[in-house]
Amino acid sequence: MAVRRRRALAELRTMLSGVDPGLVRLRLAGIGTASMILAAAATSGVRRLSGQPVTVVLVAAMLAMISNLAVNETEVTRLRGTTLLMLGPALVSLAAGTLLEPHHVVADVVFVTVTMVAVYIRRFGARGFALGMAAFMAFFLPQLLHVTRDQLPWLLVAATLGIGSTLLLRGWAFAERPQRTLDRLARAFRARVHALVHAAADLLTVPPPAVADQLHDLERRRARLNDTALLLADSLERGGAERQDDPERRHEGDRDGAHRALALLDAELAAERLAVATERLVQHESPVAGSSRHALLTGLERLLTASATGTAPAMISTLLEEAKRSVGAPATETQGHNDRIQRVAFAVIRLADALETAQRAQGATPGDHTTARPPDGPDGGGAPVERPAGLDRSAGSGTDQDTATGTDADRPQGLALSTRQALQVGIATSLAIVVGELVSPARWYWAVLTAFIVFANTSSRGDVISRGWQRLVGTVGGVLAGMGLAVLVSGHELPALLVLFGCAFLMLYLVRISQSLLAFWVTAVLAVLYGLIGQFSVQALVLRIEETAVGVAMGTLAAYLVLPKRTREAFGEALDEMVDAADAVLTGSVERILGRDPASPLERLTRDLHQALSTLRERAKPLDNPLPWRRGRSSYQRTLRVLTAVEYYARSLARVADDVSEPRWAPTLRPAATAVRTNLNALRRMLQRRQTEETASAEDLIDAAEAYAAHTPDPDHRAALLRATRPLRGIDQVVVKFATDIGRSGEAIRTQSLRTSA
Repeated sequence: MAVRRRRALAELRTMLSGVDPGLVRLRLAGIGTASMILAAAATSGVRRLSGQPVTVVLVAAMLAMISNLAVNETEVTRLRGTTLLMLGPALVSLAAGTLLEPHHVVADVVFVTVTMVAVYIRRFGARGFALGMAAFMAFFLPQLLHVTRDQLPWLLVAATLGIGSTLLLRGWAFAERPQRTLDRLARAFRARVHALVHAAADLLTVPPPAVADQLHDLERRRARLNDTALLLADSLERGGAERQDDPERRHEGDRDGAHRALALLDAELAAERLAVATERLVQHESPVAGSSRHALLTGLERLLTASATGTAPAMISTLLEEAKRSVGAPATETQGHNDRIQRVAFAVIRLADALETAQRAQGATPGDHTTARPPDGPDGGGAPVERPAGLDRSAGSGTDQDTATGTDADRPQGLALSTRQALQVGIATSLAIVVGELVSPARWYWAVLTAFIVFANTSSRGDVISRGWQRLVGTVGGVLAGMGLAVLVSGHELPALLVLFGCAFLMLYLVRISQSLLAFWVTAVLAVLYGLIGQFSVQALVLRIEETAVGVAMGTLAAYLVLPKRTREAFGEALDEMVDAADAVLTGSVERILGRDPASPLERLTRDLHQALSTLRERAKPLDNPLPWRRGRSSYQRTLRVLTAVEYYARSLARVADDVSEPRWAPTLRPAATAVRTNLNALRRMLQRRQTEETASAEDLIDAAEAYAAHTPDPDHRAALLRATRPLRGIDQVVVKFATDIGRSGEAIRTQSLRTSA
């Protein structure tokens, strides 16, 4: 019983470590709430001296919250600068909103202008987004709180105290400590690896009817691992940049940062290899023998224990060795086990070695960098992929780099996203003002706020619709909860403020998770706020739902009628960026293997590829909607799976390129890589233009490159060269098979169309 409790506790700690990588959300919510409390406390003192109403306290608290929420700078110096700069647009907008509040027509025109400018300046990145939010919310608050002109000086003081509280706490008192954040992200990364291993183990034990759901869970956990690895890699890069600025630590930064980054990449790739190998195993028709299943599950269980949060460092090496011994039989036996079982066994061994290397790298002292390269099994470290049958095995070797690099010249260059959305928001907020005032002349600003918010962090009309209906659902739930909270604390200012801050904490913590939960807690905050200023009523909260619906409708209408960006078009743009990034990684990796420096650092290219895949996943979310009118859902899911495999293989090749140098390999390696890149870009054109493209397998060219590697005298160098050909073969196989299937589907559609027309 005690052992079970310890295991359950360790599992809980591991899950909590991965829920919020780096405690980013907890820090945002905690510091944001503390800033609100500090601002409210400071302004309460001013209020007692001046006799001002509670609205000045609310302005300070709200701007403290907004200045935390809107600033997304990663460097402390830039965070301080952006927060300080927010004071300018906030004071100007607050003054304009207060002075124009009695003049409705002029105020409406200025409000629309402010919303357009706020969206337009998002083109300047995180700082532009923050300054735009400061201007918009500072103009919005006078409309919400119905302030008067004589309050303006005190409102300006309140705004300064609100933003100043954020600057003090987030910029200095609780400023991010890079090393502490790095350690938290490392724990979160291990927790994500743990979750992925857990999903792989579950996949081996679930009954056949549940395999499909478990595969979906495996892919979701794999994506979370990729996201956490990207956060950790960015943190490592920032730490390296800081050490570069310190002459005494510069050399240490070069060695330690590069060592930990490579160990991170090895562990991530090894975990992904385990996931894909297990997926291939359960999808195979042949059943897994009981002894083999037991051996694999035992190895996975040891990996789970080793990667759990709280496991003593002294035990980790022992557990990883036990994991490797557990799968030793299926990994080494040549009879009685199929290739897929052996690939899972080798994946367990590789992940165990990668985790041990990462553990040493995390605790290494400067200069202690004995990196153990995880061994490769028969598949050479690549995820197992079935070879497509019936494909043409010839590929021309005369494809030059310009031909392989894609279709940049063919892509339409339209308005910038910020310009297009500024025009859309201008139309949406104008319509929201008109329709919102018809619904309620006193609460129309909720429609404007919603029409503005639904365009934040969106790229297509599908994104706008998705955010809109989530906000509407969350608002309905928030009204119900807010009514209960407002009645509970009615007439009690201190408890009401405590509830207000509690709701604000939850709102800030969940802002990056769900628009529905964000809208839920925002509405709860507003219900309590209305109670504080004496404006609470059930009718006011019902109007909040109606005005939110108006804002969603106007935002959707503008997204569809004003310079519309189709969801599939936005997905296509992300697809272009993803393929371009993969092409750059393949080119840079081959150049490094051939002893030449890539045009850009390979580490940066790899990270860009990782980010491009993350963007592609985000753009695919509206297309993955299971509603009946969402056509082609499965095709987008398969496209995402194929490109995820391409990204994995490309990063694997980049990792191999760090260990291999063979300039004499150019006559066979370069044509093979060019053919693979040509096929990848042909697939891109097929997906974008919905037309058939000729793809010829690069198998023969890869075989020629592999033959050169196989005849290398030195066994270690030969093994390293062979590892470089396997990612190329993996990309070629998944791309050519998908392109072939698309070609067949297109031909079937055209044939059916001819029959129908006949």
